[in-house]
Amino acid sequence: MLEAADTGATLAAALRRRLPGISWSDARALCTTGKVRLDGERTTDPATRVRAGLRLDFNQNAPRPTTAPADFKVVFDDAHLVVIEKPSGISSVPYERKETGTAMDLVRAAWRRSGKRATATPLYIVHRIDKDTSGLLCFAKTRLAERALHGTFQRHEADRAYLAVAEGDVAGQRIESRLVADRGDGIRGSTLHRGQGQHAITFIEPLARYARATLCRVRLETGRTHQIRIHLSERGHPLVGETVYIRNLLRAGRQPLAAPRLMLHAGRLGLAHPVTGAPLDFLAPPPEDFMTVLEQLGGRRDDARL
Repeated sequence: MLEAADTGATLAAALRRRLPGISWSDARALCTTGKVRLDGERTTDPATRVRAGLRLDFNQNAPRPTTAPADFKVVFDDAHLVVIEKPSGISSVPYERKETGTAMDLVRAAWRRSGKRATATPLYIVHRIDKDTSGLLCFAKTRLAERALHGTFQRHEADRAYLAVAEGDVAGQRIESRLVADRGDGIRGSTLHRGQGQHAITFIEPLARYARATLCRVRLETGRTHQIRIHLSERGHPLVGETVYIRNLLRAGRQPLAAPRLMLHAGRLGLAHPVTGAPLDFLAPPPEDFMTVLEQLGGRRDDARL
């Protein structure tokens, strides 16, 4: 039974109080995969607000829900291309052989619900966004589209913009470095060694400043793994909700701002259609769990516009 201290908290936060040591991403995953019930009703949105007196149950062996998470949406789907809004906490593609519940699975489930043959249509990976990042993601449905989209992303012709909330007072800037998979401590980061790593360029534009954080528009010229997270962290401004790239913050004796999700949202994707060449431009407003954290930091919903 939930207590008075739980009133107003998110479902993910209430779970963490009862499961010491569980990470935010694992708490969210319990919700999105249908393992949690409030007063007997399955609740898949980890940002759901709870109150004292409700009964909270969770069962690791509960089957996955047949409906998609509340913040999943197919925004474009034709013979060659599908574009979705991916929730935070969902992998873009399987990283382990038996991993399920990925964005690809959500697309196929949506097709099944609409009466389409979900297994007959292939899905080809042309770009990714991090598991903990929400927002726009596309897949090719034909080899022709796959080749064209690979070229679009490799030539940096896609217009991609993110909303990011980073700790501290962030200045507008262009960040350029070479990123390596292991900077010497087992995690990704920038290197000063010539000829090593992948070239990465990030553009940061502050949109709104709060007491302890800044809402930024971030544009990518390149798209490297964890590029935005690394570049901001190395400038002393890790993303709110960051759990990996916080070494410098901890060394400075500061504790990172806690949040139930990483405050990074892929809000815009613009590109030419891979077959027809027609211009496509998609905008996805941040989901409710992003907006909840933004308001807790002192922000307004109108701030989060690309």
